[in-house]
Amino acid sequence: MTAVRVAVIGCGSIAKHRHLIEYDLQPGVEITAVCDIVEERAKAAAEKYGATAYTDYETLLKEEEVDAVSVCLPNYLHAPVSIAALEAGCHVLCEKPMATSREEAQQMIDAANKNEKKLMIAHNQRFVPSHQKARELIEQGEIGKIYSFRTAFGHGGPEGWSVDGKDSWFFQKEKAFIGAMGDLGVHKADLMRYLLGEEFTEVAGFVESSAKEGSDVDDNAVCILKSASGVVGTLAASWAYSAKEDNSTVIYGEKATLRLEDDPNFSLVAQYVSGEVVKYELGGIQTNDAGGQTTSKVIHHFITSITENTTPPIDGEDGKKSLEVILNALESAETKRICG
Repeated sequence: MTAVRVAVIGCGSIAKHRHLIEYDLQPGVEITAVCDIVEERAKAAAEKYGATAYTDYETLLKEEEVDAVSVCLPNYLHAPVSIAALEAGCHVLCEKPMATSREEAQQMIDAANKNEKKLMIAHNQRFVPSHQKARELIEQGEIGKIYSFRTAFGHGGPEGWSVDGKDSWFFQKEKAFIGAMGDLGVHKADLMRYLLGEEFTEVAGFVESSAKEGSDVDDNAVCILKSASGVVGTLAASWAYSAKEDNSTVIYGEKATLRLEDDPNFSLVAQYVSGEVVKYELGGIQTNDAGGQTTSKVIHHFITSITENTTPPIDGEDGKKSLEVILNALESAETKRICG
């Protein structure tokens, strides 16, 4: 079988530390082209991976014969560039949040369907071993009826991760659209939909911009979510956890409580009402911290969906539903009403 030819559009930190590395490790993949408006970044990536460098994505899509594209750009460009790539006949892996509105998300879905191409959204939390094991236990009825949960994703902010530091587009509303909620909160919205196996019908959001000077996007938020079956819980997303990253989830059930990424030594701890405690060592969660996990498995699943002609595990419809949770939280914060 011929190699899957890939182009990575956007050569910032997420491309450098995730997409390019993982494509390079994936058998049967050839990184054909890279693109960034900062020419030095594009050239550096092209030299490292033996690709052709571009500074304009439209030129890349016109001149290169590629099978798949990773969109690793500021949030406001996710939809237009994804749609352009789909229209050019490419499968698309788009970073989260997939779009800045429901309308944009639907346009991406429609473009994928019209051109019969794969559209996957890079929600990597589903592939964390502790999260997959927790879903397995829930599906097997190990914890019984689920009553509540709390989930959080917070760190000191994207300035420590973004290639542009404090000048990053993450802090610019016209480019980012949303801040910590789009960077981190949407990951947890997707994770809880995955774990519970149902949708959230009511959302209340409390959203603040208080931790980052000179920024006009949210940097600290707490949401209350209610699922279709009546499971209620909280979701926190923050760029104000300056001392230590928190990427934990706790699920409270009839028979047991599951603690995911909440213990420093065990990635999953199941505490049963009988008093039994089961501790799982399943490997660490992916993190931006030095020395952390670097393989998200997103690229593997994306390429597999192409080579085996299967539906990506997080397709456009899934991405839109997770985005809608965050959009409802923002609307709730603005209107002071519960949204859904």
